[in-house]
Amino acid sequence: MRRVLPLAATLALFALLVAGTGGVAAADAAVAETAADCQTAADNDLVGCWNGTYHAEELGFDQSDGLTEAELETLTHRSMARVERLRERPFETGVPVETVTREEFRANGTGGNGTNATGDAEFRRWNDQVWKALFVVGEDESSAEAIDTVFGGSVSGFYSPADDRIVLVVAEGEELQVSESTLIHELTHAMQDQYHDLAAPRFVGATQDADLAVDGIVEGEAVYVEERYADRCETNWSCLAPPDSSGSGGGSAADYNLGILQTVLQPYSDGPFYVEALIDEGGWSAVNETMNDPPNATAAVIHREPGYETREIEFEDAAEGGWETYADQGVNGSETAGEASMFVMFWYQSWEYDHPVLEPTRDVSANVRVHTATDEQLDTRSAYNYADPATTGWVDDELYPYRNDAGDAERDGYVWVTEWRTPTDAAEFHATYRTMLKEHGADRLDDGVRDIPTGDFRGAYGVERDGTRVTIVHAPDPPDVFELRPGIDLEEPASGTGDDGTTADDGALDDGALDDGALDDGMTNDGTEPSNGATDPDDSGASDDVASDDGSSDDDADGTSADADPGDGGSTDDGVPGLGVVAAVVALLSATALLRRRSRR
Repeated sequence: MRRVLPLAATLALFALLVAGTGGVAAADAAVAETAADCQTAADNDLVGCWNGTYHAEELGFDQSDGLTEAELETLTHRSMARVERLRERPFETGVPVETVTREEFRANGTGGNGTNATGDAEFRRWNDQVWKALFVVGEDESSAEAIDTVFGGSVSGFYSPADDRIVLVVAEGEELQVSESTLIHELTHAMQDQYHDLAAPRFVGATQDADLAVDGIVEGEAVYVEERYADRCETNWSCLAPPDSSGSGGGSAADYNLGILQTVLQPYSDGPFYVEALIDEGGWSAVNETMNDPPNATAAVIHREPGYETREIEFEDAAEGGWETYADQGVNGSETAGEASMFVMFWYQSWEYDHPVLEPTRDVSANVRVHTATDEQLDTRSAYNYADPATTGWVDDELYPYRNDAGDAERDGYVWVTEWRTPTDAAEFHATYRTMLKEHGADRLDDGVRDIPTGDFRGAYGVERDGTRVTIVHAPDPPDVFELRPGIDLEEPASGTGDDGTTADDGALDDGALDDGALDDGMTNDGTEPSNGATDPDDSGASDDVASDDGSSDDDADGTSADADPGDGGSTDDGVPGLGVVAAVVALLSATALLRRRSRR
């Protein structure tokens, strides 16, 4: 699939599928009950059988000394039979599986990541402002380079709808070893493509948030099937041991911007639980129906609300003094960050900069654990939380990067309009955002502008809250704030009243610090409980699978999962890519070497 998650983006796909596609086939398909039912390619119409290979069959080989081409083909056939058994429907055609070395992948962009991430100069400049607005990529950094690093070093495989093939990224100069778990994941994408056409427009979101939301169902189903595969490996299936990760060359944690990575991971973390909720409600038919009409906001996936209601923002450009939007980028010049990206924005300040933002009264480690320590865990990897009172209640946002090339130097800025379900939700976000500015050293000037004199996010910020709307303006210098948004009201609002009458009094908010006495925790929405990070498909619509930075893939069915180890401070200089990434189809990657693996068994 194709998309560069710029905080806005590009990827997704849209089209209406014939109602019932997939569901009918699953209901009518006969099942291979024993190996005797599965003898030749003539039996391929049976669920659990492909080219004479039965789903529960034991292979007469392992991969300790590498796989031959014939063995890889046999493994592929068994994996196809297993996906059929788990997904309860047959493949329509075979799926070619090819391999490339990581060096080849990086050199020619087999997955298509580099092309989208590096784009033209205008797009890069626009996308840089998106990631800077998310406080993930700093003033002196390139979001394109950050995104490129993530995908070039961490992708372990992808499915290309354009070519109807799977490509696995393997180590250079070593015996061929593959992750059967990764193969299961990518074969699930191949099956999705055969039944739902992953190249259809509905699978490419117009914005970053929409892209991630679409991936919530696409990747969520693939991870869900992969997890069921892991369960069977622990009970009654014989499964290949995962590859030796010693030489796979994924890269170290220091190579990555973790803010980008955790944004891209959101569909892989929340998506499987979203799919599970659909199955519990209506079986695989509910999943098929959702594939025909994917969610359009990460809030729907985070809170498991297929019918999540959003609210469209009406924005008028009033900028003066030579400031202009990028009419040819994003949606009329704007990007939509969405709830998942906003949550990562606040959380990342604790991880990368030692700033306790989500919970200002607690230490950095506690702030890191808001994201990494959850009640829900997947079998083979970590599940992360993307829900918090600071970002719950989101209903829309539009982020407009601006440029001003008048004068001797180029100047950049943005206007970010956010809309919330209730005034209390807006007050929560407003207070947390001001806490973030304060932690980065912002001083409040006489005119209400908050100025950060130095650092990665230096510059002037104007923050206005009016009922359910919070507007953020950023520019290099304080006067520019009023040129970008003439008439912005930077006076502190007296109060914000929630739907139930509960009041958030800004008099009790000291530069963004929440006063528990002013904001009733009971005001938050149901989604504030832990739920469980931009993806980048290529122009051809490739679905990427990402490996951990130690070279292993978290898709391995080894019963382990990654969990954060904040250490004594919770923060680290290590990071992973930034938000302008992609939102396509990647198989859940493990966080990083920074995230310690923990067995669930």
